[in-house]
Formats: sequence, structure tokens, C-alpha cells
Amino acid sequence: MIPDPNVVDSSGWLEYFADGPQAERFAEPLRDPDRLIVPSLSIFEVFKRVLQQRDETAALQAAALMQQGRVVDLDAVITLSAAKLSVDLKLPMADSVMLATARRFAATLWTQDADFAGLPDVRYFPRARS
Repeated sequence: MIPDPNVVDSSGWLEYFADGPQAERFAEPLRDPDRLIVPSLSIFEVFKRVLQQRDETAALQAAALMQQGRVVDLDAVITLSAAKLSVDLKLPMADSVMLATARRFAATLWTQDADFAGLPDVRYFPRARS
């Protein structure tokens, strides 16, 4: 078991890679890959967005950095938990997978996604206004 694990959702990874206004907040958990849980769905989301906004080389570099943490595949246990969270909390699929993964590993979820505001074991940072 990983002591004090963290899950950074896709919004946090993208903020960090873009060196956005909240990047330093997400740097804290991302600088400690030994405590980092990375849902495989997050790799998909980040790779896709970086590929759209930059190029394949940048997207592959982002995915490689993400894989320094412990990558967790979407298995049946996480899937069922995510489906229940999606119904109970009215979360979109990807958000429910991030939360279910964090809860499966008793991890803190780091995010800019307002869907998570006020939930226990979540470090929510509102998006900075531009």
C-alpha cells in the first residue's frame, strides 16, 4: 500500500503541463511519483488534449511523465464503484472514474473540476479566471 497516495485528475495534469496559474498547486503531488496513483483514463484524456493542442511528441512526453506514477487500469471494481458514484453524485463518467480510483486507494484527489467541490478527501482549486 502506498502511504498518503494522491490522484491528480486530468484538469490538474493539463494545468501543470500548460504551466497555468494553478500549476504550482498541482506540482506538489506530481513531484512525488512514489505516492501518485494515475488512472489510465487520465492518460487518455491528457494525451488526447495535448495532441490536439500541441503535437504527438509533446503528448507522448506528457504520457511518459504520467506513467512514472502507479498506473491503475479501469477494472470491474472501479467500474462498478464509478457507476454508483455517477448516479449518487450526478457525476460524468470520467469524473466518477477519477473519484472511484482515488477512493479505492484511499487517496486524495487533486482537481480544478467544480463537480468535486466540497467532497471529502478532495483538494479542489477553482480555475483561475483569465
